[in-house]
Amino acid sequence: MAYFSFQNFKSLLSVAALTAATALTSTSYAQTIFRVTTIPEEAATEQTRKFGPIVKYLESKLGQKVEFIPVSDYPAAVEALVNKQVDMVWFGGFTFVQASVRSGGKIVPIAQREEDTKFQSVFITKPGSGIKTLADLKGKQVSFGSQSSTSGHLMPRSFLLDAKIDPDKDFKRVAYSGAHDATIASVVSGKVDAAALDITVWNKFVKEGKVSDKDAVVFFSTPGYFNYNWSVHADMPAAQRERVKKALLDIDPKTPEGKEILDLNRATKYIATVPENYRGIEAAARSAGLLK
Repeated sequence: MAYFSFQNFKSLLSVAALTAATALTSTSYAQTIFRVTTIPEEAATEQTRKFGPIVKYLESKLGQKVEFIPVSDYPAAVEALVNKQVDMVWFGGFTFVQASVRSGGKIVPIAQREEDTKFQSVFITKPGSGIKTLADLKGKQVSFGSQSSTSGHLMPRSFLLDAKIDPDKDFKRVAYSGAHDATIASVVSGKVDAAALDITVWNKFVKEGKVSDKDAVVFFSTPGYFNYNWSVHADMPAAQRERVKKALLDIDPKTPEGKEILDLNRATKYIATVPENYRGIEAAARSAGLLK
């Protein structure tokens, strides 16, 4: 399955809208406003709440206006940075790889959460479903998140294939929820028998009491892998790139501002990262037929 098959009419509309908005601005506007977006792994209201404080922080550190521009889906986030319609994107490992391939290697990861060095996905099901192992998923209805999600699709699919389980052949039905919160809801509501998602979103839902062991339980956790990062375009001036990177790495959990940013982003701190960290993700994507 090639990456371009993931782009649907909805994502094209999102990119077109972003292009139109950018075109309406003046050259001076483009130079003074630093534009940030993210893959929409959760609902739009949660994205705005989650990234509001870091936008405010970056404004103070960069000395310029910073604007958060939400997009409708994962491919739109890829296209936004590849086409330089935004200056920085919060990518999953797979969307970073997609953007890198799409741009001919011109997307540069600059920072990741410490947690992203050993990230995991979890498979969940309703208690009493009888599903206890990956093998028990054969003949079941199973949901992933977005097709372009690292933790909600690519890596779970990769580990399933390693276990000699082909979702497209062995599952009764494969569904795509589009976002991690929707994935949880699909299991809780009984729309599917099981699903895979980002472990940090699952833990957040459990901690906040939005889901309990009466609603769904984890029956398999994957081995660790590299995941999310903040990326910029290689055409960004080196001095600006370093200012942005330093601002991210300097977020201090000991300050109220830093603690709020890190807590919202489910992070202990940001650390530097490099493209080589995502070679395993690229290899998994090619092996699973999701990148050609």
